[in-house]
Amino acid sequence: MATTVIMPKLGLTMTEGTIEKWLKQEGDRVEKGEPLVEIITEKINFQYESPASGILRKILHHEGETVPVTTPIAIIAEEGETMAEIEMARPEVPVEVSLPVAVQTQSKEPSERILASPIARKMAQEKGIDLSSIKGSGPTGRIIKMDVLKVAEKGVAPPLRKSSEKLIPLKGIRRIIAKRMTESFQNVPHFYLSLEIDMTSCLALHDQLREEVEKRTNLRLTLTDILVKVAASALKDQPIINSRIEGDQIHLIEEINIGVAIALEDGLIVPVVHDADQKSLTEIASTLRGLTQKAKEGKLSLQEVGGGTFTLSNMGMLGIDKFNPIINPPECSILGVGRTVEKPVFHGGEIKVRPMAWFNLSSDHRIVDGATAAQFLNRIKKTVENPPLLLL
Repeated sequence: MATTVIMPKLGLTMTEGTIEKWLKQEGDRVEKGEPLVEIITEKINFQYESPASGILRKILHHEGETVPVTTPIAIIAEEGETMAEIEMARPEVPVEVSLPVAVQTQSKEPSERILASPIARKMAQEKGIDLSSIKGSGPTGRIIKMDVLKVAEKGVAPPLRKSSEKLIPLKGIRRIIAKRMTESFQNVPHFYLSLEIDMTSCLALHDQLREEVEKRTNLRLTLTDILVKVAASALKDQPIINSRIEGDQIHLIEEINIGVAIALEDGLIVPVVHDADQKSLTEIASTLRGLTQKAKEGKLSLQEVGGGTFTLSNMGMLGIDKFNPIINPPECSILGVGRTVEKPVFHGGEIKVRPMAWFNLSSDHRIVDGATAAQFLNRIKKTVENPPLLLL
């Protein structure tokens, strides 16, 4: 009996996945549990294991295609079982599955829905040909190599570029980031508030605890660890910031799960410190270091990047003073922190040199009003400047 391989639904928010690479080809023998295909979701890329043993008889969706969850993407047959026999025995299994019309018409990026073979995509890119201008002659209108060659023979030339210039394909995690951030910026009404905060007490706390944390965990305490704790405390004080839109309702979330933006070579990923409000600084430091290492090795699980309710993006170590981060949906707010710089400020009626840093809050105006966001940001300021408040 043949087995239909479907695009898996991993997590409540996953609606589609992109096929990055087939690890087996049609006609290959596959074993149950063996890596079959690499899939990219909006949160992570992973290897999907074969649900059965047999022959990979038919690949229904190819590399580069974005497919809704639960859609058949391949058929694994028993030895000697033909496609004709599979169709007779299981007529409900489509040989070629195109994307639903609703998905095609609602897409903001129609170019992602173009069905084309990998070699056709590569050739079109090299020749500077827009795939959307080509009518495919393959199954279900899929563009194949010959279609691109025919267009090229008609004199469609690539745009002139200097020899030193190159094109970088928008793919993988970079493509997912581009899509999610575009949707967030277009669909979520952002507004921004900023405060410059005195970091004197926070840095003193860091110096006081660094040695003890290192003794307990053999890990270095960072300013980001402390800021996660500060943000968790402020979220308990202002729970509306820890919410999201669900249909025509606002869902106040009990768990405080703080995502921390981590820059990788090919993009950005946001692993999550779950129940951050219930963790000590030592536990937060240990959790973050483990997540960071897994992120660099590409070994984060969906659990470790899912369930975030608020995001922290600290760009201070990159020398950035001030920036307005884009909200990470479905969250309603994100906090951006710049570098700490010593500068003259009025303090106690005198001009003194103090370490100052900009804290920048981006919020969804459908959920958060300016006054509420201001109260939250001022709560952050109060705690950063008075760390003992974390003990209350």
